[in-house]
Amino acid sequence: MSGKIIAVCSAPKKGMIKHDQREGVLIEESGLEGDAHAGFMHRQVSLIAMEDIRTMMAKLPNLVPGSFAENLTTEGFDLGRLKIGDRLKVGETLLEVSQIGKECHSHCEVFKQSGECIMPQKGIFTRVIKGGKVKAGDTIDFA
Repeated sequence: MSGKIIAVCSAPKKGMIKHDQREGVLIEESGLEGDAHAGFMHRQVSLIAMEDIRTMMAKLPNLVPGSFAENLTTEGFDLGRLKIGDRLKVGETLLEVSQIGKECHSHCEVFKQSGECIMPQKGIFTRVIKGGKVKAGDTIDFA
């Protein structure tokens, strides 16, 4: 069931929409180098599926990878099958699922515009077990 990474997104400050950098470095037990969320406890790297972004595009056609502040946008990999503790091989890195979904405390920009957000149900959070480079086009699969 391998899929691929279609975007590697980062933002220098929390609360901002992340932008696709096409590649980056995941740092062990920290997160994506240069991203404001790096080092944040067990939610070091976030993932969301492009398939879920496309569903939301019916309401907001201008959505792009990074609109949900995710670090890695995936395609062709069923993130909904993941459980806490599952390990993922992404490029040269190894990630461990640490949280599924999250409460949207301040209602992100997407929520403000559409009245809903997919991150609380569809967002996946991981710890970086083994760091390394990750880029668009890399595969994602169970480790």
